[in-house]
Amino acid sequence: MPDPMADNKSRRRSVIQGMLREALRRHRAAQLVEAGQIYQQILAVDSYHADSLHLLGMIAYQQGRPEDALGMIGEAIAINQTVAAYHSNLGTILQSQGKLDEAAASYERAVDLQPELPEAHYNLGNVRHAQLKLDEAAACYEHALALQPQLAEAHYNLGNTLQAQGKLEDAITCYERALTLEPGKYEARHNLGNALQALDKFEEAMECYQQVLALHPGYAKAYYSVGAAFHAMGNLGDALAWYAKARGLQPDLAEAAFAESLAQLLQGEFTPGWRNYESRWQTKEHTPPMRIYTQPLWTGETLASGPLLIWGEQGIGDEIMFAGLIPDAMRAGIRCVLDCDVRLKTLFARSFPDVEVISSRASGDLADDDPAQNPELGIVAQLPIGSLPRLFRESLGAFAATTSPYLIADADERQRFLDRYADGRRLVGLAWYTNNRLTGRMRSINLSLFAPLFARADTRWFSLQYGDHQALQNQAEVAGAPLIIDRSVNQLADIDLFAAQIAAMDLVITIDNSTAHLAGALGIPTCVLLPFASDWRWLQGREDSPWYPTLRLFRQPSCGDWQSVVRRVCGDL
Repeated sequence: MPDPMADNKSRRRSVIQGMLREALRRHRAAQLVEAGQIYQQILAVDSYHADSLHLLGMIAYQQGRPEDALGMIGEAIAINQTVAAYHSNLGTILQSQGKLDEAAASYERAVDLQPELPEAHYNLGNVRHAQLKLDEAAACYEHALALQPQLAEAHYNLGNTLQAQGKLEDAITCYERALTLEPGKYEARHNLGNALQALDKFEEAMECYQQVLALHPGYAKAYYSVGAAFHAMGNLGDALAWYAKARGLQPDLAEAAFAESLAQLLQGEFTPGWRNYESRWQTKEHTPPMRIYTQPLWTGETLASGPLLIWGEQGIGDEIMFAGLIPDAMRAGIRCVLDCDVRLKTLFARSFPDVEVISSRASGDLADDDPAQNPELGIVAQLPIGSLPRLFRESLGAFAATTSPYLIADADERQRFLDRYADGRRLVGLAWYTNNRLTGRMRSINLSLFAPLFARADTRWFSLQYGDHQALQNQAEVAGAPLIIDRSVNQLADIDLFAAQIAAMDLVITIDNSTAHLAGALGIPTCVLLPFASDWRWLQGREDSPWYPTLRLFRQPSCGDWQSVVRRVCGDL
């Protein structure tokens, strides 16, 4: 005889399947209320219907109720943990809330359950990119594209990842593939222009930007990028005009405001330049983030009740350069507490004996004993070190107050270097490359180009270059460079010892990197070799530096022409 209970279950399943098909049809048609009502009806019949819980969660997410969505999808997963889509969509919601670690775990679970799910690989790539885990992000996008080669967005985001890694040619290929699949994707064309610009292909970059503006005339980032191209070509007037257009379209575009400040400073327009320089805190590239303190920002007033906290920002070279203004604050009668990179602490403490030098950022994050919260220090005001010039360098004439030198190397260590190095010849230190992701390619010089300098018999050459010692030795051998590489010095880890090594030199020849700042702050005669579009701090057309009186600047006469620079240095020696 037929089993009535089995027949009832079969009929109920059939009814539920029909209701689910109708709900999905309405859901796809964006009839969210109607679809949600049917999902609720299904749950009234079967409270453990995981698909309906999951889809109700997606409706809640679409309606702007992420917490409800997380709860419902979580219930669905509790009923059935084996459906990849549940975990993938849970990851999407967590990602939208900025919960990147949890989102990544959900996407990884989805991939484990269904390795052929391209959306999960793609979304995991987006999370890894946001976490700056670029190698992992690229691998995720490549997995997604292996499964779904027509996914234009994955080609685009892989291009962004590769560009962030400095793999510009590969990034260009990805953008071109994305545009083949989706010709109207102006963001891909814009970033293609940026990659071309980074390779100094300015005409091709400009063509991309013009195509973007033809498709989307209100796209402020394209105006900014045109300005950046003019900036890189040394045309600051046009650069400033395009930055202004970008800001007119999008007043909160911090990158344009910051770029405008750099162009102004490069021209020596210090008052507006330093004012706009404060926009650095709103840009994505600036590190570390602005510290939030209860103490007010110092504006140059007298502080009778306690000291000023000056805290470090940006890179080692920036901290060294801006530290040259600490004597200005002290001359103004300000008691200072200087919170610097831990690698600079010993050198700064020796150089500024009347300043309390501390380091609360041993691993990149503020330690629990944040100096501004330490009652023993009694901090009454605070200022990021890069904001000191706004108070003390409002004109070129104000640089006359620069103390030189203002850093003091360890005298005993310097003498030990001299005892080992001196042989009657001139001691010259050389640094030739930087790994800076954004500008390293433009600033670095192939070691073999220094051959005319190495031919001098009156000079003993020393590497002041950071990096693996054996790799540096290999570079020197390939280039035929007679460089002495002192393996006792780790330029990145022990900057105080590095400062003593620099102080033992008669002359330093360096590209634009932290070695230039350290040598200048120590008062060592230094030749700085600059690309055609040099950094803002070196100003325009000058052979000297107002930051460091002992520096001489040697500039490329045209983009990429390092041979002319080396010839000039050789002639001047």
